[in-house]
Amino acid sequence: MTHFTAMTYSTLLYEVRDGVAWITLNRPNSLNALNLESARELHHVANRCGSDHAVRAVVLTGAGDRAFCAGGDVAGFAVDPDHVDLLIKEMTTYLDAAVSRLAWMDAPVIAMVNGVAAGAGLSLVACCDLAIAGENARFTSAYTQVGLAPDCGSTYFLSRIIGLRRCAELYLTNRVLSAREALEWGLVNQVVAAEALPETVSVLAGELAQGPTLAHGGVKRLLRMAAQEGLESQMEREAREVAALSRTADGLEGARAFVERRKPVFRGL
Repeated sequence: MTHFTAMTYSTLLYEVRDGVAWITLNRPNSLNALNLESARELHHVANRCGSDHAVRAVVLTGAGDRAFCAGGDVAGFAVDPDHVDLLIKEMTTYLDAAVSRLAWMDAPVIAMVNGVAAGAGLSLVACCDLAIAGENARFTSAYTQVGLAPDCGSTYFLSRIIGLRRCAELYLTNRVLSAREALEWGLVNQVVAAEALPETVSVLAGELAQGPTLAHGGVKRLLRMAAQEGLESQMEREAREVAALSRTADGLEGARAFVERRKPVFRGL
């Protein structure tokens, strides 16, 4: 039976289908740029995903075929220059919390990059666990282009994904990467024809949603900590994760299925 849940927001679309939460930034006329309201709503929906046990995979994308997310709404920043710093502090409070929730939740998060990913849009791609891009996707920092520095965890995630030299190049030169270049740099996992993007992501998300969600969370936690832990402390983390997961319903099911030589049926428990 198909499980379907939808909620109404003003700047994004959110629905859950068969264990997959679809988050669509929905300001296509502004290239899905983030304003204060969309920052609040993204934070809310990220909290919802992390608290809903029916959500076993998440897809983050943008409305339309021009942009995933063009970053912060710079035009909106210019409306009240005397208080723009307060606006940005409030926006980043919500956005940073949303990024943290997406990064640490058990459910794997896939970025479906359907166009331009710039500024905070690039940051959102980087914080996801996997990224699949259409051939029309383009990636750029754009922060220093408007006299700003990176935010939303960009320096944390990007430096780990593509390395310090390439990260510095993106920030300092505002180089624009094509989808194929992003694949070569390791920024995305796969590039497909734009028309094949939704189906490709849907299949992957569906497969992940049928997997051992708690074990996926364990993988995410271990990878997040790997860069800052020593060998022995990281192995201790791994041992604790494996031991804890071995007692979960999915861990026990995996062991039974192995012994019985059948495919396991995971429930995310």
